[in-house]
Amino acid sequence: MNVEYHKFYSSHLNREMEYKVYGHGGKPVLFIPCQGGRFFDFENFKMTDYWGKWIEEGRCTVYSIDTIDNESWAAKGADCRWRIENHERWYHYVVDEMVPNIRWRSGGQNLMVFGCSMGAMHAANLFFRRPDLFDSVFAISGLYDSLDSFGNYMDELVYNNSPVHYLENMAWDHPYIQMYNERKILIVVGQGRWEDILIDSTRWLEQVLRRKGIIAQVEYWGYDVDHDWPWWYKMVEHYVPQFLY
Repeated sequence: MNVEYHKFYSSHLNREMEYKVYGHGGKPVLFIPCQGGRFFDFENFKMTDYWGKWIEEGRCTVYSIDTIDNESWAAKGADCRWRIENHERWYHYVVDEMVPNIRWRSGGQNLMVFGCSMGAMHAANLFFRRPDLFDSVFAISGLYDSLDSFGNYMDELVYNNSPVHYLENMAWDHPYIQMYNERKILIVVGQGRWEDILIDSTRWLEQVLRRKGIIAQVEYWGYDVDHDWPWWYKMVEHYVPQFLY
C-alpha cells in the first residue's frame, strides 16, 4: 500500500497541519478522525486493514487529517464563541486548503467524506454545507446537532454547523436539495451501548431529510451494536462497496 506523510502551513489555522495519504488512485476519500483525533488514527485504529483491499486495488485513496476538536466542539466549559470560531477556521482549512489539494492530486474529482462518532458529525456537516465539493458521505454513529456540545447557546456560526437546524430551514427550492439528491448519503448508527443520544440525533436528521425531500439511506443496526471500532469495521466492510463499485 502506498503511504505518504505530508505537512503544510495552514493560513486559516495559523499552524502547520499534518495528514497522511493511503493509496495511489481511484476515488478520493477524506477521513475525519473521532473526537480530538489525529491524522494517524486511520492507521493506528486499523481502518487500513478494512479499507486496504480497495486501496490496493486502486479504487480509492484515503486522506486522513487532523481535527482541532479540543479547541472547539470538545472544549466544553470554554467560551462558546471562541470555540465555534475555532471550528469555523478548521472548516475553512478543510474546504479551502485540503480539498483543493486533494482535488488537484486526484484529477479534479469530487470527494467522498467518511467518519465515525464526532468524525461522522464533521463528515455530514462538510457534505451538507458543500455538496459542490463532496459527492458522497458515509457517517457512522454521529451527532448532527449542536446541543450536546453547545447546549442552548446558538449564534450564526453554531447554526451554520448544526445540520438539523440549517437543513430544517433550507428553502424548498434551494439548489443544494437537488444536488443532495444527485449524491450518495449514508447515515448509520448502532442501538447498543453508548449510542443513545446518537440514535436520537440520527432520527432527528432523518426526519428533517424526509420533510425536505432529500433522499438518504439511514440505517439502524441492532441492539447489540455498540459505539465502538469493531462494529464500525463491520459497517465499513458492508457499505463501502456501495460507494466504490
